[in-house]
Amino acid sequence: MRDSAKPVILTCGDPSGIGPEVAVKAWKTLGASLPFVWLGDPAHLPRGTHYREINHASEAASLTGSAFPVLPHLFPAAATPGTPEPANARAVIDVIARGVKLVMEGHGSALCTAPINKKALKDGAGFAFPGHTEYLAHLAGNVPVVMMLACPDLRVVPATIHIALSAVPTALTPAGLSEVIRLTHDGLQRDFGLTNPRLAVAGLNPHAGEGGAMGTEELEWIAPLLAQLRAEGYALSGPLPADTMFHPAARARYDAAICMYHDQALIPIKTLDFAGGVNVTLGLPFVRTSPDHGTAYDIAGHDRADPASLIAALRMAARMGAARADQ
Repeated sequence: MRDSAKPVILTCGDPSGIGPEVAVKAWKTLGASLPFVWLGDPAHLPRGTHYREINHASEAASLTGSAFPVLPHLFPAAATPGTPEPANARAVIDVIARGVKLVMEGHGSALCTAPINKKALKDGAGFAFPGHTEYLAHLAGNVPVVMMLACPDLRVVPATIHIALSAVPTALTPAGLSEVIRLTHDGLQRDFGLTNPRLAVAGLNPHAGEGGAMGTEELEWIAPLLAQLRAEGYALSGPLPADTMFHPAARARYDAAICMYHDQALIPIKTLDFAGGVNVTLGLPFVRTSPDHGTAYDIAGHDRADPASLIAALRMAARMGAARADQ
């Protein structure tokens, strides 16, 4: 079976959050056209869900929207919406590892991960990773990865992620930024079919330093690094003032924006498409996407969760899996 014909593997995430609810809602939209299988405990699904347990991921395609396909992974405890259950923390982690194994062994075209709560996993099972991305990189053999957020109008990659703003200038290094640019370039080629990706690189300081008046990192090493990479054949622009990079005319000039810190990247994409953003991990030996939202404990169990981001993540996972299969 070609990878593009295999189902996307959707991990359950934290069953006390909105993951099970949006998974079922996504299936109602996509189940007949985009085969995916939910990996989790069927006891955690919303009451009344018409599901069918399957023994192998390949069976998902045969259901063609007639029943929600579930690869069972039993948890030790019930899930109370809105209240994390420490007894389930280990099973949440194990589902992620099982999902990776299924995709790595060729049983799925891609992995899509429902949201987890890192504190709940740390408290309940000693989870030692800052988040999904780092754990997936570990499972893949500690490969270097970058986080990309994508929607139809914009792709952004933060060069630094979950660190204090005061730590960003020292965390940024020529070697680190070079790796982010190379991984982004390669990922856009492999998973998005872009022959020569155009990358726009933001400056660190306001107005990209304005010639050194507002900071010198751009002059001292960011601009020289970009010049070096351009000489290697990379299509790069920058360092650019971040405040003029995200209007429509500017976005038309690049395929992805490399940003220097978390909010510089996430504010524009969440402003453009708050419900439809997708988290993509570039650099893994398999495709991984995730909805760009958390467990939303405050609305879990109230049938209010919007499945738009998960639908977008599943669609993007399927497209990326097909792109790899065609290579």
